[in-house]
Amino acid sequence: MTPDTSARRRLLVLNPNTSASVTALVLGHVRGELGQRAVVDGVTARLGAAYIATEAACAIAGHAALDAWAAYRAQSSRPDALLLGCFGDPGLFALRELCDCPVTGLAEAAFLQAVRQSAAGRFAIVTGGAAWAPMLRRLAQALGVADALAGVHTVAPSGAQLAADPATALPLLAHACREAAHATGADCIILGGAGLAGMAARIQADVGVPLIDSVSAGAAHALQLAHTATPPGTPASGDGPQWLGLSAELDAALAKH
Repeated sequence: MTPDTSARRRLLVLNPNTSASVTALVLGHVRGELGQRAVVDGVTARLGAAYIATEAACAIAGHAALDAWAAYRAQSSRPDALLLGCFGDPGLFALRELCDCPVTGLAEAAFLQAVRQSAAGRFAIVTGGAAWAPMLRRLAQALGVADALAGVHTVAPSGAQLAADPATALPLLAHACREAAHATGADCIILGGAGLAGMAARIQADVGVPLIDSVSAGAAHALQLAHTATPPGTPASGDGPQWLGLSAELDAALAKH
């Protein structure tokens, strides 16, 4: 018998890079976290970087996220919430302007969980790729949690490289988490990155402070938003800017705002 999914919330995981393998990894982890509580769909960016590891790639990923959302909505009904499947949340604020459902990202969700569970409200981040450190500090500032961020520690391999070689990644990340805890005195450590989904649980025993998996945090927060958010109204169309060179779907979506 086919299970009844009508009462379950429907979530969309939007991967703003072009790697379908990353989409599959995050989808599998989110579905494993939420089980029968939600139906989880996924969409992959149609343009941009295979894995976001630079300022330029992150900027382009914001456009890619908007384009992926518009293409999805041109073919599918509104989900109950959208989870931006990149630790760094490119396009987060623009998606909130464009989307007709609540939006969160892996970083925002992990930040919120870290602040809630930190006794002194201080957390640190460990992630792959040195370029992410300033980007994550700016995001923390924009989201109002900069005072709680004790530090950002990066390892040299990117998230894609870490995901491709877990045998090397796990001890490297465990060491970085221990160093971050010692250097910052943080109450907990966020292990951030779509490609690092599931790794926090595998190294927790080797680290002296609680670890937060950004994908698990994202799944939980997106589901909470899906249950508690007020249904959106119909956006008013008006005389907005004239766009050039956008996909037909994105151009149509922006015309409604």
